[in-house]
Amino acid sequence: MTRFSLLELRRGQRQPLGPKGVLSGIYKEPVAGPLPALEEGLPGDEQGDRRHHGGPDKALHAYASEHYPFWARDFPEQAEHFRAGAFGENLVLRGVVEADICLGDRWRLGECLLEVSQGRQPCWRLNLRFERPDMARLVQQTGRSGWYFRVIRPGNIQAGESGYLEERPHPEWTIERAAHLLYRDRMNREELEEFAALPRLPESWRRLALARLATGKTEDWSRRLETPS
Repeated sequence: MTRFSLLELRRGQRQPLGPKGVLSGIYKEPVAGPLPALEEGLPGDEQGDRRHHGGPDKALHAYASEHYPFWARDFPEQAEHFRAGAFGENLVLRGVVEADICLGDRWRLGECLLEVSQGRQPCWRLNLRFERPDMARLVQQTGRSGWYFRVIRPGNIQAGESGYLEERPHPEWTIERAAHLLYRDRMNREELEEFAALPRLPESWRRLALARLATGKTEDWSRRLETPS
């Protein structure tokens, strides 16, 4: 796929989430009209945990609208949760999924040039958002994670615009393939070496791959996936 549609542009401020009121920026509202996409993301868009969310490598979170009907089908008792914006995405997209998006892709959207930096690594805040203790793990298992863009050339974007693929330096490294390596074929040394050598890979992902190669072990996911007691 070399084109996508931006159905909604969303941003939000930090709000309490879950029974303990953990601050989170997952609640995002649609924006009418254009907004500047900057190196750090959209003005007025907040994150609850800046250590793990936000920053240039995670400036804009994109999510495929195609996934929502599948979530609603799989979990009909919570179908009302699965609507555009529910995953805290800034960009609600139509026309592409994780199998169509590659690490390092450069996409022109409005006045901006965006670069795909990484897939989303789900965390336990999704458990609170969807009222399921296993939601973060399900997102990881299904690969319906979404992905992040860097902003290479800032400028205005707005709902209704189309994104066009400008450059694809790593057509073999889709977000889907990266997720398969990270969460399923976890100790494939040949692929880990290739993955770690990718230019402009976020340093957190490069360190992860190199640590697996050095130790022969997979990192502990429990702190990321399991809701703190």
